[in-house]
Amino acid sequence: MDLNTARALLTLVAFVCFIGIVWWAYHRKSKGRFDEAARLPFADDTQPSKR
Repeated sequence: MDLNTARALLTLVAFVCFIGIVWWAYHRKSKGRFDEAARLPFADDTQPSKR
């Protein structure tokens, strides 16, 4: 196996990983978990005190 073949295989593996991550991020089942995670910074908020 020469260097160019190894680079081509590495590029293919990286592309497949990228497609897998994009599929996971935009899959319908992930939406609920991502929406919940997006609201986490606001979960501890209490009413602001008047100064």
